Amino acid sequence: MKTISTYTHGVFDYIAGIVLIIAPNIFGFAHVGGAPVVVARVIGIIFIIQALFTNYELGLFKVLPMRAHLFGDYVLSIFLAISPWLFRFNTQPPNVWVPHLVVGVLVYLLTLMTYREPRRIEARHIT
Repeated sequence: MKTISTYTHGVFDYIAGIVLIIAPNIFGFAHVGGAPVVVARVIGIIFIIQALFTNYELGLFKVLPMRAHLFGDYVLSIFLAISPWLFRFNTQPPNVWVPHLVVGVLVYLLTLMTYREPRRIEARHIT
């Protein structure tokens, strides 16, 4: 069931991107280095770049169709959620790998519930 507007999705795109970029510091695994840090930060940057180029209310350049954006979110969220096992850092303490899993699952669910096209509000002219 689609219940989340593309505008709201856009807000969460930027929030998720920022959270992922600073997650190693917030959750105390920046010192671990390697895959846990790189995966979180790179996917965070990709979320923000994708949002900037999406043709929706919060996109700056508006070249990427919303459907392509959502497909990218599906792929990135699945990759993020499975990255602890893919790169074998699931044996680290939970503060290292749980953020990847939780954010990945939340972004996937958010994407499932997002409308595929932005709503266009037509301007009314008062005459």
